[in-house]
Amino acid sequence: MASPTAVKPAAVLDGAATAREIYAGLKERITALGKAGVRPGLAAIQVGDDPASKVYLRNKVRACDEAGIYSEVHQIDARCTEERLIAEVDKLNRNPAVHGILLQLPLPAHLDAEKIAQSVAPQKDVDGLTWVSLGALLAGRAAYEPCTPAGAMVLLERAGIGTDGRTAVVVGRSVIVGKPMALMLMARGATVTICHSRTRDLAEHTRRADILVAALGKPRFITRDMVKPGAAVIDVGINRLPDGKLAGDVDYAGVRETAGWITPVPGGIGPMTVAMLIANTVLAAERSAPARR
Repeated sequence: MASPTAVKPAAVLDGAATAREIYAGLKERITALGKAGVRPGLAAIQVGDDPASKVYLRNKVRACDEAGIYSEVHQIDARCTEERLIAEVDKLNRNPAVHGILLQLPLPAHLDAEKIAQSVAPQKDVDGLTWVSLGALLAGRAAYEPCTPAGAMVLLERAGIGTDGRTAVVVGRSVIVGKPMALMLMARGATVTICHSRTRDLAEHTRRADILVAALGKPRFITRDMVKPGAAVIDVGINRLPDGKLAGDVDYAGVRETAGWITPVPGGIGPMTVAMLIANTVLAAERSAPARR
């Protein structure tokens, strides 16, 4: 595989095109499930009417339709109690037509998102974010890898960007992206540093990275002078600017002059996150199939 200094100028890691390849690769598996009487099903729960969440869910439903799997969206009033929401999750846990459950975040402030997320049955946790799933990932026995970091890993692998023996820096320590991203990179042989808001001399760390993952939620924070020439730069951030446009955590225009590879925003990690969600749902359906024949 190529080293992260082999490509110049920066090559764009096209998440939208790679996602389409993933959907094409799932068709045969979905057809085989159909012959066994199983149609993969994904249920999403949205609490309230957050506009960004509505857009994300609409994109996920469209992707499900294109991939040929069943989806349903459960809209819950923003004033609901934790008990009401957990009951809704439990209903989906017991529904054999639903193989994957997605709890759309953020939740209203009065709800304990962490507690509610743990009510998703591990075998239907296609987001890979319950403690059971994260613990299995830590042990190197992941049932379902969290979708965003899994999508990033697929982009690296399909571009031929080697991780074994490389230096990787992850900026951000969230349970959704930063921590699982670090675990996946370590599992594939990288030496990983996690940086965060309290890291001193951040640029000193990022300039060492053969693979740099930005997941901190600050638009265009990572600039050209913070990036090692030829590095692979994965931009996980999706930030809405005052003019309504989207921007990542990386200053794309500047960094692409230094990086070897870079993901765009939009069109990079976003489509890959959805593709991995659907891939995990198909996998969950496959695991359920023997008991349903």
